[in-house]
Amino acid sequence: MKPLQGYVAVVAGATRGAGRGIALELGSAGATVYCTGRSVRGNLVSGRAETIDETAELVTERGGVGIAVRTDHTVVDEVRALFERIKAEQDGKLDLLVNDVWGGDVLTEWGVPFWEHSLDNGLKLQQQGVHSHIITSYFAAPLMVARRQGLIIEITDGDQPDYRGSFYYDLVKASVIRLALGQAADLEPHNVTALALTPGFLRSEAMLDHFGVTEANWRDATAAEKHFIASETPFFIGRAVVGLACDPDVFAKRGRALNTGDLGREYGFSDVDGRQPHWPDYYATHVLGAES
Repeated sequence: MKPLQGYVAVVAGATRGAGRGIALELGSAGATVYCTGRSVRGNLVSGRAETIDETAELVTERGGVGIAVRTDHTVVDEVRALFERIKAEQDGKLDLLVNDVWGGDVLTEWGVPFWEHSLDNGLKLQQQGVHSHIITSYFAAPLMVARRQGLIIEITDGDQPDYRGSFYYDLVKASVIRLALGQAADLEPHNVTALALTPGFLRSEAMLDHFGVTEANWRDATAAEKHFIASETPFFIGRAVVGLACDPDVFAKRGRALNTGDLGREYGFSDVDGRQPHWPDYYATHVLGAES
């Protein structure tokens, strides 16, 4: 028996990156995973080739049940329909929601003050990275409250209050942490947990492409970016999510912002290459330490 056999999860934003890694690791643990996003075969919205159809198939190959449902999480009616379908198909059972909708990389402008950043792009970042999470939790939470159990994980970038270098980007990622805190407070009387989770330096498909490397030779990218040596695959945050889902005491973590490095040490999991990266420690020593 796999540890999450019979477990029902939604990974919102499962097309690629952290969302795909999370969905696949949940599949390896035996879960039924609704993989949502906008890119499907025959209709790619980002210019990249990854689709939720492929993610769902990989979930099933790993021993779970992958179900692809095209959903634009900024559209209320589409999100409502998603959870009505889950309620009907799973008899009202929903154990986990992972809010990982993003799609903001192409909208973020670095190295410019907020008044020179495109206002349209900045506001769209809030819609895609914050409003989508609110809408999704709005329809997911009642299913969990009805059963007095469940876990909502908000995926962010960074677990500290430090400025992230771009006003609108920072506002999204800080807001997501606040979403977890507020949801946790409202859900606490109903025995439902909400928390935020950040990866470290994520070695996503897009990041590998950016450096012109593959997972097989990713270390070659350290010639261009030395800190890439401390990067982690999307499967590492996937294993963190599985650890949280399997933790009988996860309710004690409600409202907190957690990172994959700490959870790797707490739950005893490693990345796919056997390493146990810890970006906060690396950053403190090799980035902040080098600057001081």
